[in-house]
Amino acid sequence: MQLFQRVFFAAVLAGLAAGFVLSAIQQWRVVPLIVQAELYEINDVHALEHAKDPVVVGPHLHPPEAEAAGPDFDFERAGLTVLASVLTGLGYALVLGAVSIFANIPINRKNGVMWGLAGFVSVALMPSIGLPPELPGMVAAEIGARQIWWIGTVLISSLAIYVLYKNPNPAGVFIGLVLILIPHIVGAPLAPAEPASVPAALALIYVANAMFSLFAFWITLGFSFGWISQRLNKEEGA
Repeated sequence: MQLFQRVFFAAVLAGLAAGFVLSAIQQWRVVPLIVQAELYEINDVHALEHAKDPVVVGPHLHPPEAEAAGPDFDFERAGLTVLASVLTGLGYALVLGAVSIFANIPINRKNGVMWGLAGFVSVALMPSIGLPPELPGMVAAEIGARQIWWIGTVLISSLAIYVLYKNPNPAGVFIGLVLILIPHIVGAPLAPAEPASVPAALALIYVANAMFSLFAFWITLGFSFGWISQRLNKEEGA
């Protein structure tokens, strides 16, 4: 089996494993918070409608009473969550494999977790400093500006980690740290100064759980990629 075939096969299996782990944690810890935020968003819309229509009377809705009779389990949402998580896992696993080939740094059992940690830092942790995960009903900056800043932060953070890995000396550490700081010195796009319908406490809990799910996703991806790659290399006698 050729190098590219081994990397592709390992990426597919690792991406599937990481995707299922991500979807399981999301169903357990993240989706319930999104559903709760949607209730606040619905309540906010109803309040605006009441304010515009003087004929409508009655108390405003207050979560969770607003949709207390909702379904216990949304199979469609769960299915889409699993699909999106698996596709995310496959996509990032292929990117991880491509980076390992072009950087000439094979992924194996010894460094798989470190690869996963590097992916978490560059793709999740660093961008979240300026653009934390958002719930429905939260006020956000213009999407185009956010996408540009996010992509730039991911690329610069990845380059910084590569520099730190290749140059473990004072000069390399200095350059790496400067690169990591650049996106945050520039600053992420600011959201409009408008009140959000979601309570701050709920938003903080969501950010913590979303980051935990991403941490588990990346660690699973790196570890499984390294473990599968080494198994394939041994079977091929590489």
